Amino acid sequence: MKPFDIPAEPRITEMAWPTRIVLGAGALQRLPAQAQRLNMKRPLLVTDAGVVKAGLASRVLEVLKTAGLECAVFDGVEPNPTEKDVFAGLETYRHHKCDGLIALGGGSALDAGKLVQLLTTHEPPLSRYDDAKGGDQYVKDDLPPLIAIPTTAGTGSEVGRSGVVTLADTGRKTVIFSPALLPRAAIVDPELTLGLPPGVTAATGMDAFTHCLEAYLANGFHPLADAVAIDGIQRVSRSLVTAVREGKDLAARTDMMIAAMQGAMAFQKGLGACHALAHALTPIAGVHHGLANAVVLPVVMEFNRASSTTRLARVAVAMGDTTNAREDVLASNAIDRVRKLNAAIGIPARLRDVGVKEEDLPRIADKAFLDASHLSNPRKVTEADLLAMAREAW
Repeated sequence: MKPFDIPAEPRITEMAWPTRIVLGAGALQRLPAQAQRLNMKRPLLVTDAGVVKAGLASRVLEVLKTAGLECAVFDGVEPNPTEKDVFAGLETYRHHKCDGLIALGGGSALDAGKLVQLLTTHEPPLSRYDDAKGGDQYVKDDLPPLIAIPTTAGTGSEVGRSGVVTLADTGRKTVIFSPALLPRAAIVDPELTLGLPPGVTAATGMDAFTHCLEAYLANGFHPLADAVAIDGIQRVSRSLVTAVREGKDLAARTDMMIAAMQGAMAFQKGLGACHALAHALTPIAGVHHGLANAVVLPVVMEFNRASSTTRLARVAVAMGDTTNAREDVLASNAIDRVRKLNAAIGIPARLRDVGVKEEDLPRIADKAFLDASHLSNPRKVTEADLLAMAREAW
């Protein structure tokens, strides 16, 4: 295979990996020390009803109580957070005179926590901070501290600089990005994921995989992100099936949590058409974000194959291909391996199988084209291309 491409002309690229991460089984016990390091006296726990029902919120509260830390709770985050959720969390934060936040849950709770954090010191509306419109320039670093505790291995939001929210005025999932939104600490404890059902494990795991793969193929220049992304692809390929089928396997769960973080670290380089479609599928058709990514991904990979042959060949090798075949054959093998991985973990093959209606496809393509994710796709994408990919996946 060809060596990595180095830009023909000199280029200056800024890169950063500043997250403080406490990783490992039992890491939750280190939460009080991190809260005290950040001078939290009365944090707000931002979470959702599912996490509360699973007993994870009570575990966090007990650990804090044992250390003498009082904590208010907001558990009203919806599976796909909206502005309404963020403002409700903000009201709770102000009512209890909190001085920091602990976000507990999947990507939705972690993203909502970041945006509550943002509005504690910034004026609404959230649309002002839309990254696709240069809104990051308005985000200052005068935010209260936030600790992120993931309970899934998917978005990697615990080490990410963005929050995703559905805006009231557009109905569109919108990325709000700024280095200031990076959590001050991430408590990454795989024991918190041992009770995840197989379906959730599969969908969130493929979200992590898609982050890694799309970042690796993205048209930006970020060799650090590339290295992290390809390692994440390897981790998901060797551990996701085990995590789905043997949910108590701590080694597989740990591997998946690392891969989720790697995906979020890597996609600062960019994402692609798969995420643009997924960001449209969720609000229009109600498809879980990770599930949407998984179903659409092989079709998008096929669309990108001719422009990403060398990198897709490396993806095949990272996924376990030992054939030493030609690059074009390996690129095709990578797509086939993703389809087989989906099948092995119970991901439906078609969008129709997850409730998407054919008549909604044009609207999905229209909304996907408005999403900034496709701008870093390795092959230029038109709205017609997105519609064709959605039809192919349907």
